[in-house]
Amino acid sequence: MDIQGIAAVVTGAASGLGEATARELARRGAKVAVFDRDADKGGKVAADIGGVFCEAEVTSEEKIAAAFARARDAHGQERVLVNCAGVANAAKTVGRDKQTGEIKFYPMQQFELAIAINLIGTFRCIAHSAAGMVTLDPLDDGERGCIVNTASVAAQDGQIGQVAYSASKGGVLAMALPIARDLMNDGIRVNTILPGVFKTPMVAMMPEHVQEALGAQVPFPKRLGKPEEYAQLACFMVESPYMNAEAVRLDGG
Repeated sequence: MDIQGIAAVVTGAASGLGEATARELARRGAKVAVFDRDADKGGKVAADIGGVFCEAEVTSEEKIAAAFARARDAHGQERVLVNCAGVANAAKTVGRDKQTGEIKFYPMQQFELAIAINLIGTFRCIAHSAAGMVTLDPLDDGERGCIVNTASVAAQDGQIGQVAYSASKGGVLAMALPIARDLMNDGIRVNTILPGVFKTPMVAMMPEHVQEALGAQVPFPKRLGKPEEYAQLACFMVESPYMNAEAVRLDGG
């Protein structure tokens, strides 16, 4: 798919992977709708790239419907959706208070929040976007649209404390193939990126020595991923018509 001139939606686009993807799509000529909860940061990104900001909360059916309506009023029906909105939390399945020794159960609100945002929120945006994409006239090769989802290496290789995050991202990974098969006769491709540890705002808040230690664990190159590298892969998936139902780890090995 030629990115030049198409309409695109990027969720979680006020910062991190989403912001980098919105900027890269715009650099390649797309009309980008910036979906995010943060109106200040999201509005600035949209202004920088000549796009439109759409206040979006992926856990709200009403707000997502309104965001897609605003994006389509500005740019027309999108042919590209990149899902980057997400949340990361950490807690063990069973914990122990360090002072009292009291056994603590997993905070279920954290588990439910991860599923609501990372998994259900991703599918909510897919459903809204795909319903619009199927109405488009096909391009020369029969293609109508492309969806890129963000899972995580934790979907395959979850670490201590990542049970909720891994479960939510594992769901994102697992649902991509059946969605691609659901949409195959409509000419809509679905692919998934599984990022490793990237230097997003959340990671940037960690002490520098912690970031360096995380980067040193990467086989090569021995550093954290750059959001721009995620954006490049997302755009490659959009531009490559034979790439469908694929899941690609992006983690330096």
